[in-house]
Amino acid sequence: MDQQRRPTAVDTIAEDHFETVLRLQPTLALSLGAPDPAPGLGDRSPAGLAAVADANRATLRELERTPAVDDVDRVTVAAMRDRLGLEVALHDAGELLGDLNVIASPVQDLRMVFDLLPTATDADWQVVGERLAAVPAALAGYVESLRAAAAAGRVAAVRQVEACATEAAENATGFFATFGAGRGVEAAGAAAAQAYADLARFLRTELLPQAPAADAVGRDRYALWSQFHVGARIDLDETYAWGLEEVARLRAEMADVARQITGSGDAAAAAAALDADPGVVVQGAENFRAWMQDRSDATVDALQGEHFDIPEQIRRLECRIAPTTSGVIYYTGPSEDFTRPGRMWWAVPAGQTAFSTWREATTVHHEGVPGHHLQIGQTAVRSEVLNRWRRQGCWVSGHGEGWALYAERLMQDLGFLHGPGEVLGMLDAQLLRAGRVVLDIGIHCGLPAPDGGAWTYAKAWDYLRSVSGNHPDVLRFELDRYLGWAGQAPSYKVGERLWAALREDVRAHEGAAFDLKAFHRRALDVGSVGLDVLRSTLLP
Repeated sequence: MDQQRRPTAVDTIAEDHFETVLRLQPTLALSLGAPDPAPGLGDRSPAGLAAVADANRATLRELERTPAVDDVDRVTVAAMRDRLGLEVALHDAGELLGDLNVIASPVQDLRMVFDLLPTATDADWQVVGERLAAVPAALAGYVESLRAAAAAGRVAAVRQVEACATEAAENATGFFATFGAGRGVEAAGAAAAQAYADLARFLRTELLPQAPAADAVGRDRYALWSQFHVGARIDLDETYAWGLEEVARLRAEMADVARQITGSGDAAAAAAALDADPGVVVQGAENFRAWMQDRSDATVDALQGEHFDIPEQIRRLECRIAPTTSGVIYYTGPSEDFTRPGRMWWAVPAGQTAFSTWREATTVHHEGVPGHHLQIGQTAVRSEVLNRWRRQGCWVSGHGEGWALYAERLMQDLGFLHGPGEVLGMLDAQLLRAGRVVLDIGIHCGLPAPDGGAWTYAKAWDYLRSVSGNHPDVLRFELDRYLGWAGQAPSYKVGERLWAALREDVRAHEGAAFDLKAFHRRALDVGSVGLDVLRSTLLP
């Protein structure tokens, strides 16, 4: 159990900064389950974005004149300089002003926040109604920012604008048109639906004509986004070459596993044989949700104490089917007081009724334990040591997604994948993540495609199909996601690479004293920081 630590001046700066950000960004407070969130849904206008950047700059100035008094402080200062400094750099470069993509922009965030609001009582629904009534103002500010970005020559690619316009229209006629029916929030819901319809119209009629056809952002923009998402500076050319090598290595490994299933090295044939096996296929979304829940519960029970010290507050992960059909699988953390559990969400594509457990066991480990749920939850419980910004305000994709992918492979190493089918499923997921490295860096930085020519959308699609057997609708969304969210998709595999390298470097440094369980505990106790910061923390 962590000992009580006396808060320091650095902790006060971090706490004050986090409170400021939560006030400026109520959707973040709502997603975290923070107490007494500010009203509304935040200001996404240029002025609102500037206010967040100004808060970041003010905090960085405070840190410059405040001495760190212990190792926890030193990590806090390093992590805040990294995160806040990069956020300021992205703001100053105009990257945040035109934020529009198919997975992680206000188009999605302003809808997804309603998945997390309590709806058990009439009082809950009153709060929901107040948030629904704030959707028009939030979207109006967002449109103002998109217009400002367009005036400065920064518009998302045609593909992103078209997809987001479709999504906005579907939110208007689907989710917001029906959410809360009969609960006294119909007027607010209608206003939110109209605001999304107006957004769809703006995207189609005003922004789309200004959108560039090219998907690539270019090397300079990409390098900044890559550093932000990974939390480390990487050599893009070396990483691209490594990605190609990793794809080849994983394909060979999958062929070996496929021979255990069918006697042939054809991984696609092995996957087809597994999909035809009723013993590893679940029919119906609700039955699949129940399977995910059972798998998660059994995994926590098996890992607790033996391989990980899982805090009692997070030994329950709640598996849910999401109210949308995008194909996205994602995790949301527990509320600050743990009354709302961590949740794994699956946005099942329309028409999908059969689910392959051999393929998705690794997803449960990625989103749950020992993946995101353990990682985020273990940090969340350390209130006696870490300030709130460290526990809840800092998230680095390379650290978080890298750990989750590392956790997938770790479950094989620890013997928790059931048979060659689940090993093949894990490798298939790993292959997709390696293919992302190739696609994302190659397309955005203009590097030669594997065949030596230039990347095109058609070539990217063929390559993606070659590294994943997922449903075509899921893969289409995946490709559009890479093209619109530069640098994020490689952070999974690159992050895993850096996590594994760090483990081996710590092993070499500690020699016979190295203990894997202790390494994982010590590394996760640091919290989600940039991978350069994590490395400097764990190695002298």
